[in-house]
Amino acid sequence: MDSAGKLKKKIEELEEDYDELKDKYDGATVELDDLKNCIIQEHINDFEKGLRQVAFFHQEVDITDSKFDVNKVVIDGKIVKEGESSPDEEEEKEAAEEAKEAGDAEEVAPDAAG
Repeated sequence: MDSAGKLKKKIEELEEDYDELKDKYDGATVELDDLKNCIIQEHINDFEKGLRQVAFFHQEVDITDSKFDVNKVVIDGKIVKEGESSPDEEEEKEAAEEAKEAGDAEEVAPDAAG
């Protein structure tokens, strides 16, 4: 019975340690979520501050105009949708597609004539 009592006491100690560690973990998780929310809010505040500065320094620009799309970026001095390639690459793709279409049309034309 003595070993059963020791085992029961050890289990109780481990359960107390578990509860203590769980409380610490839960507290750390809450603190981490709070910090994450603070960082996000700081980014939002800085972005809005930048918008106010743009509106101040460029008063002739209406930043609420629908032509200003936050999903677009400036690449090579041109505005393109985010995730798309640069305008130069787009022009190269279009030229390659046109050349391919022209080549396909030349291949079809001799067959149609014969």
